[in-house]
Amino acid sequence: MGPILSHPRGTARRSRPVARGGAILSAMSGSAARTTRVVVVEDQPLFRSMLELTLGAAEDVRVVASVGTVKDGAAALRPGAADVAVLDIDLPDGNGIALGVTLRRHQPDLGILLLSAHDAMDLLLDLPPDVAAGWSYLSKTSSTDASTLVAAVRAAAEGRTTLDPALLDRVAPRAGSAVARLTDRQYAVLRLLAQGLSNAGIGEALQITEKSVQNHINGIYGTLGIDADPSRNPRVTAALRLLEETGPVA
Repeated sequence: MGPILSHPRGTARRSRPVARGGAILSAMSGSAARTTRVVVVEDQPLFRSMLELTLGAAEDVRVVASVGTVKDGAAALRPGAADVAVLDIDLPDGNGIALGVTLRRHQPDLGILLLSAHDAMDLLLDLPPDVAAGWSYLSKTSSTDASTLVAAVRAAAEGRTTLDPALLDRVAPRAGSAVARLTDRQYAVLRLLAQGLSNAGIGEALQITEKSVQNHINGIYGTLGIDADPSRNPRVTAALRLLEETGPVA
């Protein structure tokens, strides 16, 4: 099991109310800060439990239900029940992608984070156009740590797209693509944007100002021909273009 499930040293699990197959587990947590409510749909009991532990350790995240099938996931994810659905792609009675599409058509603000044991990030490019914005993907088998999982959930709650950083390390721009025309700095900014980082987070990672980050992002939009139409999240569009126009490193 990869480090996606690990906890920071010295972090104890906080007791949370979690529903498993309709049963409510113990406890209450009262945080004044906004809490991101998560439903986990994962058929492997051990992995599901460890996802609960990892997400439950975050002060601003609460796992409200944890189930193992599409049927139970659909029941747990009734309108208004959660902010983010963490969905395994391969489930015993269906798949997480189809469940996510159905959910998003009824709940357009629901964040979706897909998890898979396979390198299947390209599946995001095949989503129906009416629900394609704001999906995220992390591979179970990548060396992704707990902070990345929690950050992906937070980004999904805000409608941003997060691509697995470990998988992005294995790709490079395709020759002749618009992404290949980006400067080295713009490409670095785009990779971090695609990992769900805010402008402040990108600036901190690259040690540049937020204004410089926004200038680079504007340049990226120009090179990729992305219209900053507020009805279509340009950051999501840019992340998907990165996915579309890169391939495995030779």
